[in-house]
Amino acid sequence: MAGHSKWANIQHRKGRQDEKRGKVWTRVIREIIVAARQGGGDPNANPRLRLAVDKAKAANMPADTVKRNIDKATGNLEGVNYEEIRYEGYGIGGAAIIVDCMTDNRVRTVAEVRHAFSKYGGNLGTEGSVAFQFKHCGQLIFAPGTNEDAVMEAALEAGAEDVVTGEDGSIEVLTSPADFQAVKGALEAKGLTAEIAEVTMRAENTIALAGEDAARMQKLLDVIEDLDDVQDVFHNAEIEA
Repeated sequence: MAGHSKWANIQHRKGRQDEKRGKVWTRVIREIIVAARQGGGDPNANPRLRLAVDKAKAANMPADTVKRNIDKATGNLEGVNYEEIRYEGYGIGGAAIIVDCMTDNRVRTVAEVRHAFSKYGGNLGTEGSVAFQFKHCGQLIFAPGTNEDAVMEAALEAGAEDVVTGEDGSIEVLTSPADFQAVKGALEAKGLTAEIAEVTMRAENTIALAGEDAARMQKLLDVIEDLDDVQDVFHNAEIEA
């Protein structure tokens, strides 16, 4: 992302997510179920489940709710069987969009995603049409004013792949998905807590959108994110707030 507006875009995105807290538990529960089913019910031996449990804690989900859904996934309780599906497409101005879903009805989900794209100015693409524009990685973002030397030293010592400082003073630590938890833990042990810490699809390059185009893109993203089966939406638009 362009350095001058990276932090503003991050705060804007975080604010939009905070407005949709009602869906957070549903999404986290799905993630717990799929992670536990694929890698087992022990968070210490299953990094994906560990990350999902951390999200549950951040969303103030009760521990018994977390345990119950792990039990569902590992066969101790009856539960829903979710399937992971990824859709790729284009938004306003050719911006790339990745939509990750978890669903118990693939036909319903693709119909809803396709309708959202077509109605609000986007185009649903084929598999692989935009994914090459993103990197699957761990990302920790620190606010402007954070001690850059301290972050860089701790991050690289813990095995981070890169540390990028924006023109606005924000600091971005990039890791492999496998090393994310270790790097995050090492930074927090030194009192360095990121504003945003997640395993994500990070856009390699961005497209700046302003005015009406920015408003149309935000509307498209909002509609997609509000679909019941959608877990995550990644895009490379730099939206002028």
